[in-house]
Amino acid sequence: MTIEDLTTRTAAEFPRIRRDLESLVRIPSVSAPAFDPQHLEDSAAAVAQLFRDAGLPEVEVVRVTGPDGRPGAPAVLAHRPAPAGAPTVLLYAHHDVQPPGDPAGWTSPPFEPTERDGRLYGRGAADDKAGIMAHVGALRVLGEELGVGVTVFSEGEEEIGSPTFRTFLETYRDRLAADVIVVADSSNWKVGVPGLTTSLRGLVDCTVELTVLDHAVHSGMFGGPVLDALTLMSRLVATLHDDAGNVAVPGLVATDRADVDYPEADFRADAGVLEGVRLAGTGPLAARLWTKPAISVIGMDATSVDHASNTVIPSARAKLSMRIAPGQDPAAAERALHDHLVANAPFGARVTVTPGETGQAFQAPEDSAAMQAARWAFTTAWGTEPVDLGVGGSIPFIADLADVYPGAAILVTGVEDPDSRAHSENESVHLGELERVVLAEALLLARLADRL
Repeated sequence: MTIEDLTTRTAAEFPRIRRDLESLVRIPSVSAPAFDPQHLEDSAAAVAQLFRDAGLPEVEVVRVTGPDGRPGAPAVLAHRPAPAGAPTVLLYAHHDVQPPGDPAGWTSPPFEPTERDGRLYGRGAADDKAGIMAHVGALRVLGEELGVGVTVFSEGEEEIGSPTFRTFLETYRDRLAADVIVVADSSNWKVGVPGLTTSLRGLVDCTVELTVLDHAVHSGMFGGPVLDALTLMSRLVATLHDDAGNVAVPGLVATDRADVDYPEADFRADAGVLEGVRLAGTGPLAARLWTKPAISVIGMDATSVDHASNTVIPSARAKLSMRIAPGQDPAAAERALHDHLVANAPFGARVTVTPGETGQAFQAPEDSAAMQAARWAFTTAWGTEPVDLGVGGSIPFIADLADVYPGAAILVTGVEDPDSRAHSENESVHLGELERVVLAEALLLARLADRL
């Protein structure tokens, strides 16, 4: 086996990889409760068949019951034993997807994969069905020359916070045990430059309710002495940031450490920031994204403009999402946010905070042998060295993996790029990058098997 062999095999296999990705995208496997759960069953069955066809002899669709007594979504568990003396690698990706969002925001139907300018568009095309196909593709490329043991875990509820993940690990602890864990659910630096994710922010969210009246009243008869709940909610959420846009909640971890320069022009282009909009926060841009907290208002209950009447609104609710820096305890961050909101209740309004989801941040240890193998594989596949990058988003279950399998090396790899628009309308994967991802994973597995 040579690098040239694997490169040739990847190119020959890629048309089938693309077709199978398109088939997966056509299954609307949204895990949110409001959507038909049968699609998750269909998606799990399709993923299971892909891994059977890729040469894994033990494949099944399983589920566990979560701490709340509810059954989890279907997950695919597959295995191929390791040859004597070889390591075992756990390959993770998820087959559930986000809701499609506003249909008007899509240029093409969200569940009909469509190619434009070298990118394949569709919900899940990048996050994370491309991750599944990276694993499938690498196994196909290596075939009988795999040389390592492989376990596959493809869950069906990552997009709703992986509520049964820890229970799944504890239930199948022995079957999931591995020397190296590859989580294919992150991003690369940009098209043409790979990335190895070495840190992830954690997550704390909550719902805050603000009440000023026990019922709605006429805005003309009573407006003035009492401010409406939406105005006061606006004042409350405004206290979460200082005038420069830095998070202003006391007690949160924040550092300016950033080893990568992220040019502002690149960030503006990647994020689609409108001309004239000033960026928030101070310090290096990469630090603002990776090693400092961020708070967003991701939802608010309010009377729509079309249904507005002349009343003083008595109460309002807002959903807050806070990303926490590596090194921050989620419970401490949750208390800090709660205390800040209650202490800053404007005009004595009644403020109630209901905690929601929390997740640990992740900081990779110093270079392991597996990480060095990954750097070599990425450099070989792309022809340029990978960037060690942080990610502002969260993958909370990685902390569970590190806790249950403390001796395993965890590699967080990417199938996305800054134009992928995961979770948004017009999600896409760059097809050329996906081919490189498949090649890189095949190279990595061959290197771990000591065959390259």
